[in-house]
Amino acid sequence: MLVKPGGGAIPAKERRSHTLACTGGLPARPPELRETNTQPFIYCFKHFINMKEHRPEESLKIENIVASAKVTDSLDLNSLASQLKDAEYNKKRFPGVVLRMQDPKIAALVFGSGKVVLTGAKSIDNLSRGLQILGDQLRALNIDIPENLTYKVQNIVTSADLGTPINLNKIAVGFNLDKIEYEPEQFPGLVYRLDDPKVVVLLFGSGKLIITGGKQPEDARRAVQRILSELSSLGLI
Repeated sequence: MLVKPGGGAIPAKERRSHTLACTGGLPARPPELRETNTQPFIYCFKHFINMKEHRPEESLKIENIVASAKVTDSLDLNSLASQLKDAEYNKKRFPGVVLRMQDPKIAALVFGSGKVVLTGAKSIDNLSRGLQILGDQLRALNIDIPENLTYKVQNIVTSADLGTPINLNKIAVGFNLDKIEYEPEQFPGLVYRLDDPKVVVLLFGSGKLIITGGKQPEDARRAVQRILSELSSLGLI
């Protein structure tokens, strides 16, 4: 209940006038309220403006791309490890040669079968460039490598921000129970499995999201749009 500075409740008509003023409904507040604490109303207005300005799709950021490729039929890993700069090979710990590139910043896991796994790329362009650099390095060792190497994306991990806190307890009740996992005592986020796009979304109370399992960057954008639509339909955002 709003109270006048000198004591006593403010009439309902004036309370309504003051409430509307918070969202721009009326130009002024009652004179007797002008000296009272305005922090709650300032917060209300700022939160309203921030929700209008923030676009979750624009906050999307690729954190990691994992892809695989077949570069040749077989490779001598001992020979590779001794000739390639920045190569690491300890077959007791890992069955492949680990090659770390600095530009782009990618790790290539090279196996004796000729298969390669690339991880750490922040964009599709960097992924393509990293694979071509690896191909050039192998050709320099007189290994028969095709000129136009191709890869298959296995997983794209993307982060996003809804721009506002969310209530995971209410989301757990409102979303399809068959598609979610929420055990806050074990993990602070809510796990939501989508069928279209086929990704897994981790939702946190801060409004942050992690989208994993995508095969192309557009999958994360579609997932965020779907999350926003479902939260909005439930009145949770």
